[in-house]
Amino acid sequence: MSDPEVEDFAAMFEASVKTRRFSRGQAIDGTIVAIGPDTSLVNVGGKGEAVIETADLKDHENDLEFAVGDRIQAIVVNTVGGITLSRKGIKGAASLRQLEDAFRAGLPVEGKVEREVKGGYEVRVAGQRGFCPFSQIDTVRSADPAQHAGHTYSFRIIEFKDGGKNLVVSRRALLEDEQKAGAVALRSSLAVGATITGRVASVREFGAFVDLGAGVQGLLHVSEMGWSRVTDPSSIVKVGEEITVRVLRVDNDGERISLGLKQLLADPWVAAASSYEVGQVKTGRITRIADFGAFVELEPGVEALAHFSTFAPSGRADAWSQSIAVGQSAPFEILAIDVDKKRIGVGMVQDGAEIRDGKKVDEVREYRERQVAAPSGGIGSLADQLRGALKK
Repeated sequence: MSDPEVEDFAAMFEASVKTRRFSRGQAIDGTIVAIGPDTSLVNVGGKGEAVIETADLKDHENDLEFAVGDRIQAIVVNTVGGITLSRKGIKGAASLRQLEDAFRAGLPVEGKVEREVKGGYEVRVAGQRGFCPFSQIDTVRSADPAQHAGHTYSFRIIEFKDGGKNLVVSRRALLEDEQKAGAVALRSSLAVGATITGRVASVREFGAFVDLGAGVQGLLHVSEMGWSRVTDPSSIVKVGEEITVRVLRVDNDGERISLGLKQLLADPWVAAASSYEVGQVKTGRITRIADFGAFVELEPGVEALAHFSTFAPSGRADAWSQSIAVGQSAPFEILAIDVDKKRIGVGMVQDGAEIRDGKKVDEVREYRERQVAAPSGGIGSLADQLRGALKK
């Protein structure tokens, strides 16, 4: 025989020996050398090539998992007329081993939510069918459960039974772990005076809870919502609204966080320092009535005190409080100012006509002056009473 014929014979003999060397059911390794529409070729050593269905090289979404040059492991299913391979048995065994390892180690696995079923979702994980209860798909209950169908998420295997035929998975477990880790990092990064953006989670009569991210919430107290007195927090913020706040206090290693909103707004008392002076008459609105006097809003954020002794005498001791009402607007004369302590003392001009009638204004002023000049051993001067009331 000529040399070419000898080489061909040797190749045929070698291939025949290799074929006889493999047996059905045997697991072998090989390198993909060609991928066709229906079948592909795998080099199983030397010049020996085996045939495998191309579908065996695809994942559950019908996408190729391998390319030419990749090494694969497969099982010999036929040796007649050549070697035929299959990865069906290998894929299932490998997937189950990997899933069991992931279950024992608590590692995340990727899964696709295929459809909604009774009580939860059917999830395809590494070619295996798993179940995710409704309560385990997210940290919050979805308004529309069907919205998760078709999405691919990371899950944790929380049950692995019957050799992997019974899988229960949870996405919520992973989300909660991520949330806890994020919460620790967020709390450690918060600093008093920092400005941060959050979303209003709930509104109560005493203020609002603001979600700062990673499940961390801070309290925006009603007293920190505005420079003006706020009686209804829902008039300032709404649930779901994104707001920017300032961190005022962080207590108990970040477990209690106090927030402020008014600190990011212009302080009206800064302008009051130059726009208010003793003797001025300003229109104000009565916001509260106490035993010692009435609180008066002169403008949003600027509140003054009209001590009960500034009201003209009218018989009974409590008659002054019966003549006014919360929400009432009236002219008030500025009697004392302490801008640094944010305190203003005022006296009510009892009737709007008194502003136009100089005689009545003079009478009221004379009464106040007599109060100021009163002996300290008696009822006390207006200035003393006003200072004491403003400290309350």
